[in-house]
Amino acid sequence: MRGIFVYFGRDLLRWSRGKLAVISALVMPAAWLVFVGLALPIRFTDHYLDFITPGILVMTMLTASLTGGALLIFDKILGYFQKFLALPTPRESLLYGKILFITFRGLIQATIILAMAFLLGATIYGPLQLGLTYLILFLFGVVLSGFATTIALYISDHDGYAAFNAMISMPLFFTSSALMPYDVMPEWLRVIAVFNPLSFAIDAIRGLSIGMIAWVPIGALVVLSGVMILTCTWQFRNVTV
Repeated sequence: MRGIFVYFGRDLLRWSRGKLAVISALVMPAAWLVFVGLALPIRFTDHYLDFITPGILVMTMLTASLTGGALLIFDKILGYFQKFLALPTPRESLLYGKILFITFRGLIQATIILAMAFLLGATIYGPLQLGLTYLILFLFGVVLSGFATTIALYISDHDGYAAFNAMISMPLFFTSSALMPYDVMPEWLRVIAVFNPLSFAIDAIRGLSIGMIAWVPIGALVVLSGVMILTCTWQFRNVTV
C-alpha cells in the first residue's frame, strides 16, 4: 500500500500545480447544469435539474477517468514509466496508484459540480444519500479509470489517445439514461441505455435522490469494478513483464 500511495501522491502533486487543468475540467459539466438543467423546457418532469444532476455527476467522473489515461502515456513518453518499473516496489503499485488518483480526482470534481447543483436549486441530499452517492461514483470511477489505464498501455502517443477519448466519451453519455428516462426513449436507444455502464451509476444515484436504494445497478458496478481491476492487472503484467 505504501507504494500505491507514493504514486498517488506524485500524481496528486502534479495535478495540483496545473490550475488551468483543474478549472477547465469543470467547464463542460457546469455548462450542462446551467444551460440544460435550467434552460431547456422539459415536459416529462417538473424539476429537470434534479433529474439531470446524477447524469452530470457521472459525466464528470467519465471525463476525469478517460482523460486520466493520458497520465500513463506522458510517463511513457518522458521515460518515467520504465524507471518506475525498475524500482523494488511491486509493479502493480504504479497501476493501482494511477487508478486511485484518477478516481479521487474525479470525486473532487464531482463534489464541486454537486455543490453547484445544490446552489442552483437541486434538492439537497441527506447524509446517507451523499455517502452512497460517493460510493457509487467511486465504483464507477474505478471501472472507467481501469479501462482508460488499460487502453493507455497500448497507445504510445497523446494525440492517438485524445482521439480515442473523443470517439467514445460523448457516445457513451448520449446513449445512457442521463438526459431522459427510459420510457420516452426510442426503442433502439432504450436497449443500448439499459446495458450502458453509465446508466448503472446514473440510475443508482437517481434512485437515492428519491429515497430508494437501487441494489441491482450498485451490484452491477461492484462486479464491473472487480472485473476491471482483474483485467487491467492482467494486461499490465502482460505488457510490462
